[in-house]
Amino acid sequence: MAGALITGLIADGYPARQLTVSEPDAEKRQRLANLLGIETASDNAAAVAAADVVVLAVKPQVLKEVATVLGQVLNGRHPLVISIAAGVREPDLERWLGGPVALVRAMPNTPAMIQSGATVLHANEQVSVAQRELAESILRAVGLVLWVEDEAAMDAVTALSGSGPAYFFLLMEALEESGVSMGLPPETARLLTLQTALGAARMAMESNDPPAILRQRVTSPGGTTEQALGVLENGGLRDLIGRALDAARQRSIALSQQWGDDQ
Repeated sequence: MAGALITGLIADGYPARQLTVSEPDAEKRQRLANLLGIETASDNAAAVAAADVVVLAVKPQVLKEVATVLGQVLNGRHPLVISIAAGVREPDLERWLGGPVALVRAMPNTPAMIQSGATVLHANEQVSVAQRELAESILRAVGLVLWVEDEAAMDAVTALSGSGPAYFFLLMEALEESGVSMGLPPETARLLTLQTALGAARMAMESNDPPAILRQRVTSPGGTTEQALGVLENGGLRDLIGRALDAARQRSIALSQQWGDDQ
């Protein structure tokens, strides 16, 4: 995700030499420097010493260790801190950083790697209007950006868009398998599935009508689509999706509590 963000910023015209990445692996550091033309460092403290914006793109399990070191360096300075570590709540991160800090929590999803992501942001009270705009401009480099005012909503965001790409991949997998089982060549089933998914998403994005209306428009009474949708509805698809998202949300809540309490 960090690589996607760097690539997106550079593509948006941000000067590569104003970006510094801290990476402990020497080979990865050199590869990033050669490929993207950015500055690199092996030490987190050195990397953020003069930074106006600090992006925490590390695994949640190691964030306490990283943040505790950074807190000592950032003490007395007031950079914007953006965390894309899933599930770590702002009060815990503020505590690890040593006190109040301008903090934006971001929940991007994996399509950010091709600049087609959906990212939701939440800012704490220390974030200024200018810093909110800066955070939005940074994350917009990898796709759509939306804000929520209640941090608790981030668990629902994680369930819907954070995990969401996997739901669509599962549906595509099932469509491909069904196409093959009905006699289509595998590559034909694959391409038809992908183009249909892309086309449906573009139609929904470019229309002012909700999905329910778009669905009705392509569902002729007594036709093939109506028959297929009837099977899905009778099979409890809506309830199944609702239960799946709630399970993801509950897991997000549990992990947030675990990382905050255990660390």
